[in-house]
Amino acid sequence: QLDLAESGGGLVQPGGSLRLSCVASGYLPSAYAIGWFRQAPGKERESVAAISRSGLGTYYGQSVKGRFTISRDNAKNTVYLQMNGLKPEDTAVYYCAARGGGVGEIWSQYEYWGQGTQVTVSS
Repeated sequence: QLDLAESGGGLVQPGGSLRLSCVASGYLPSAYAIGWFRQAPGKERESVAAISRSGLGTYYGQSVKGRFTISRDNAKNTVYLQMNGLKPEDTAVYYCAARGGGVGEIWSQYEYWGQGTQVTVSS
């Protein structure tokens, strides 16, 4: 069993930055790949980024490449999503999720989910 808790969301102006955190607790959090997903009202859940257990493997969705960076600190059981150059279309609830095995690009591959944190990009 693994519990995930996101934090760091909020309201930011276009072009601004936010850093989301996902803290994992439970049995061997470092044994899981972690992904970030987002869902805006009326839209499908979208894969944002993912990172392998070691942190050496990463994946980014096309819409965030070059703007977002995923990283992890296994000593703190925490995965970060640094978001720069935010756009209004980045507005969504952001979720972190965990899966045993390697990096997954699809939300249905993930077993454990956090409650989400709202990110709003608006002037």
